Amino acid sequence: MSALHSVPLTLALSKGRIFEETAPLLAAAGVVVTEDPETSRKLILSTSSPQLRVIVVRASDVPTYVQYGAADFGVAGKDVLLEHGGAGLYQPIDLNIAHCRMSVAVQAGFDYARAVQQGARLRVATKYLHCAREHFAAKGVHVDLIKLYGSMELAPLVGLADAIVDLVSSGGTLRANNLVEVEEIMQISSRLIVNQAALKLKRQALKPFLDAFARAAQLNPAAA
Repeated sequence: MSALHSVPLTLALSKGRIFEETAPLLAAAGVVVTEDPETSRKLILSTSSPQLRVIVVRASDVPTYVQYGAADFGVAGKDVLLEHGGAGLYQPIDLNIAHCRMSVAVQAGFDYARAVQQGARLRVATKYLHCAREHFAAKGVHVDLIKLYGSMELAPLVGLADAIVDLVSSGGTLRANNLVEVEEIMQISSRLIVNQAALKLKRQALKPFLDAFARAAQLNPAAA
């Protein structure tokens, strides 16, 4: 058996903020990833523990890798999990990292409140179709959803959409593009997710990592 297949556990992470904010939680478990995913071309990274390897995947793909057992556990934002549906996943820990909010934003000057009150049919650009559909349905607002994968802020500026539903952290990108946040849908943070079969079959190997992540999350000063 190759060394690759002898690694007992696989953790799925995405580049960027989630990876950066998960690293201290791994450190609390005594584990350091040996390469920086921002500079390495490798998609499978070794760690200081022979018990763990990390695979680097697109954020929206993390739940799929965990669901189908290609990864034993992973870290994914609440937004991604809501869109995925969470099938086949155990979500034991809110890690209190990668905090942001999902919000509705419009171009400055657009009377969103009036449009909603008058029952206008809004065109809304987003990659979070499920969350947007649920939000506006609960408000009784009719919307046409337009799925985009990037540059969400451009949609209202060129007339593609009346509003967008997107993640907001500081709000700097909205302001730079003459957009204003008009409604918060929900607070977002990242969760530890675990493959249900792995939780049964590899419980002994997983438990030290789950316990360390839980302790670190409780001590995280960013906890909401």
